[in-house]
Amino acid sequence: MAKTIKLEPINQETSVQTNANILSALLANELDILPECGGRGMCATCHIYVKNGMESLSPLSRREKRTLEVITQAQPNSRLACQALVVGEGVVVEMPSGTYVNAIDDIEALIGRRAEKDILHPLNGKVLVEAGKLITRSMITQLQDTCTATEKYLAQTREP
Repeated sequence: MAKTIKLEPINQETSVQTNANILSALLANELDILPECGGRGMCATCHIYVKNGMESLSPLSRREKRTLEVITQAQPNSRLACQALVVGEGVVVEMPSGTYVNAIDDIEALIGRRAEKDILHPLNGKVLVEAGKLITRSMITQLQDTCTATEKYLAQTREP
């Protein structure tokens, strides 16, 4: 049986199957979210805030708790969309503002431009470049290094 969840701030409602994760609803609505770790609860790219209905979600797993502990923007109402299973009605979620660095196709093209949104680290959600700041070549090098390190970390944690 399907449950309805509400996506803020776009004020859109969507259906998700009972016991399906919130990530599936976000991806079905083509929202700017990346399942960088493949939905294993090991990165920050599907971090969301639950505005209402926390009791209508599955409990936090040990892995999700550990990941949330390192996400710099995490709050008491934070969850990972890949780990939060919808078991009841009344869930309202909001995605943190910003763009994860690994979602940027051409990082080099950003040199000399101002960041339109905060650029975030994919593992811990830390703001790497604040919105409105001029992006320099040294920042680009740091962003590229972050992407490479993230890819290596996630490749090492893949289960055989």
